[in-house]
Amino acid sequence: MEIRIGRGYAWAIAAGFMAALAAISAKFFSSQVVKYGFVILFNVTMWGCYVNSLKSLSSLQATVTNFATNFLTSGLAGFFLFDESLRYQWFAGALFIVIGVLILSKSSIEKKSRVD
Repeated sequence: MEIRIGRGYAWAIAAGFMAALAAISAKFFSSQVVKYGFVILFNVTMWGCYVNSLKSLSSLQATVTNFATNFLTSGLAGFFLFDESLRYQWFAGALFIVIGVLILSKSSIEKKSRVD
């Protein structure tokens, strides 16, 4: 059961990365055709990963993990690739999001192991 849950989180994290790559490609490429092509490609891939994550996780777990990965990846990409500033509030929010994801994943794993 734990391997299945781990795969679910891996799919949800991959979905978050794909969503972030869609946003990055929208800012990174100047050609409209290339830009929209990559946005569509990454979004379709993101949905495939997200659907796979739902096979092992609840919709809440998959959505929160996807969101957290997308948020962190997009923010850090903006900082490193596009020289966008990140204020301390962003880091505080990111920390709370990560803590929330960890609490959610730990409580759901404990609940599933009690049921098994």
